[in-house]
Amino acid sequence: MDRREHLLALAERCETAEKPDRALDADIYEALGFTVRRKPSHLVGRRTPMGGIYQQGSLWKALGLVSANIDVAINLLRQKAPEWSWSLQCLAEEDSAAFQALVAECSGNAMLGSLALCAAMLRALARYDGLLAASAPSHDQRIPADGQRTINAPLTES
Repeated sequence: MDRREHLLALAERCETAEKPDRALDADIYEALGFTVRRKPSHLVGRRTPMGGIYQQGSLWKALGLVSANIDVAINLLRQKAPEWSWSLQCLAEEDSAAFQALVAECSGNAMLGSLALCAAMLRALARYDGLLAASAPSHDQRIPADGQRTINAPLTES
């Protein structure tokens, strides 16, 4: 599974989750490029951060409750893509409430606002990765010195 497919699968997990999940939090941080150390399930102690820790620069910090806290989700979005626009709205019905988020023209729907925002952010990152991959010259294209593109050129000189 490549990075784009992983981001889309993680967005789907955010949309189908019914409650916050510490494993999902760790997966989101990893997908955003952070180094994550998960808390072993056999360690029980007040001094060990719930869910684990992640590395930001040279510092290790406790994983935020990104699946439960809208502020943590917004801070991650602003940190990873400060120029992207986003919105969040509550869709209230008689028997349930759901949230819809829009990040850089990608949408996400979930039971919690933070999960909807995470889903939309992950979809936007997947779309951005797809656009980068589409704009990069592939290995079978060469750009000669004169600037003319040659498609399907051999990979070795003859």
